[in-house]
Amino acid sequence: MSSVVVEDLSKTFKVPVRQEGFLNSVRSLFHREYRMVEAVREVSFSLEAGEVVGFLGPNGAGKTTTLKMLSGLLFPTGGSAEVLGFRPSDRDPEFLSQVALIMGNRNSLQWDLPVADSLDVRRAIYDIPKPDYVQRRERFTELLDVGDLLTKPVRNLSLGERMKVEILAALLPAPPVLFLDEPTLGLDLGMQKRIRSFVASYAAEEGATILLTSHYMADVTALCERVIVIHHGALLFDGDLAELSKRFGAEKTITVSVGGELPDLGSYGQVASLEGGKAILSVARGQVAATAARLLADFDVLDLSIEDPPIEDVIERTFASGDEPAEDEAASHAEP
Repeated sequence: MSSVVVEDLSKTFKVPVRQEGFLNSVRSLFHREYRMVEAVREVSFSLEAGEVVGFLGPNGAGKTTTLKMLSGLLFPTGGSAEVLGFRPSDRDPEFLSQVALIMGNRNSLQWDLPVADSLDVRRAIYDIPKPDYVQRRERFTELLDVGDLLTKPVRNLSLGERMKVEILAALLPAPPVLFLDEPTLGLDLGMQKRIRSFVASYAAEEGATILLTSHYMADVTALCERVIVIHHGALLFDGDLAELSKRFGAEKTITVSVGGELPDLGSYGQVASLEGGKAILSVARGQVAATAARLLADFDVLDLSIEDPPIEDVIERTFASGDEPAEDEAASHAEP
């Protein structure tokens, strides 16, 4: 059963044109000019119950705009979206209690209250039964390791600590659909790993459907088997993460170490790195076997490995196929 169904979803913003200079600023008060920005263009996909899917794209691709439409914060210009059988733009109270949108570097908790008091406010807003609330708070507190933070005001927490308690608060109603927009943005590696582990545990235990955007590919490779890529507001790819690498990664990486110094290896492939007796080569997939055989025959090879290119490189190559990006930031500048 599909938890999320998106068909030809589109969003166009009417953005005022702002020109430099005092006279132009005065003129715009009486004769304002606008331009239309297509942030999302006829995007279609569906998510099955329990799926954890990566939602990828460069800055300005339309990711955040799409998540805001799916969570009911923005009205679509065209197409349709259905989440758990609800139309998000209707903002039905029952729908809002079953969906969570968590955005990195955005605060929803009361700034000056201790975390525990903010969580109590969240329980009252969502009318969570006391036994369920206590059980979830204790379980999530342990998984996220935030027990010592509950008595501190939110304003006294670090970025990573705030992100963890924001996630804790958002999941208290146990929403079956979760939209994560850069949840590990700006966090150190240890904090990123803990949040990834928590998201994986929540998805497994609750059977939640999760759509995740992130510029940290470690988040995507650790949590997602399927990815959706959009660029310039349009759907570019929807399929397995491994298939994305196979489809757009036309080359493989050969890392070779030898006894002694290596000469220039330009005839074996594109040299990405050459230092002493170790080299990293980028080789066309069809030439990998022959190139590896040549290296083994020509040199005293101590170690040789063949790998797919880093997924970051694959995504960057995928993005390079487009034109100027749509403005995902347009929502903050658009006229109502």
